[in-house]
Amino acid sequence: MLTKIHHVGIVVHSADEALKFYRDALGLPVTADRVIEDQGVRGVLLQIGDSEIELLEPTRDDTGVARFLANRGEGMHHICFESDDVAKELEAAREKGIELIDQAPRLGLAGMIAFLHPRSNHGVLVEFATPIEGQHGH
Repeated sequence: MLTKIHHVGIVVHSADEALKFYRDALGLPVTADRVIEDQGVRGVLLQIGDSEIELLEPTRDDTGVARFLANRGEGMHHICFESDDVAKELEAAREKGIELIDQAPRLGLAGMIAFLHPRSNHGVLVEFATPIEGQHGH
């Protein structure tokens, strides 16, 4: 079951520069900051209430995030819905004919994650996430 908006992903040229706004000006605390090598991104999570903002900085040029930045510039990249069971959400989406990017859940910054293709979601990249107990403050 989807329970809340877990985070909104924002692609940036520089996470350090973006932190000057989200952390320093807005006062949002950083809950995670790490490079995810297999995805070619530095991900920074900042908490706001029960949700988060995720800054995504590409670390190499051959990734979807890098292509997004090159084609569209900085801005909102995806919305992530928290679920108690990503695999179940993914299967339900598949049964409803929604185009999937991930055929099975995988480990990501937000826990176990999976993405749905924006072609099926009115142009919005949608992520499902099941946080791992004890991970970055959740």
